[in-house]
Amino acid sequence: MNELEWYVIVLIVVILLVQSTFLFIDAKKRNSFAWFWGILGLIQFPTPTVFYLLFVIVPHKRKQKRKEERR
Repeated sequence: MNELEWYVIVLIVVILLVQSTFLFIDAKKRNSFAWFWGILGLIQFPTPTVFYLLFVIVPHKRKQKRKEERR
């Protein structure tokens, strides 16, 4: 296995940290297991973000839409 250049490793670390931070902050706003999503975001890219979109953001938007329709 070839050794990765240092800037590739730094780029990967930055991407994972940004993803994890975004997931944590947004999940905290939506009261949706912030620590779980933050830690999951540190493991790999972009699967946690796709799952977060499917399992948190889309249902939250549907819930908000239903709430507005009831008014």
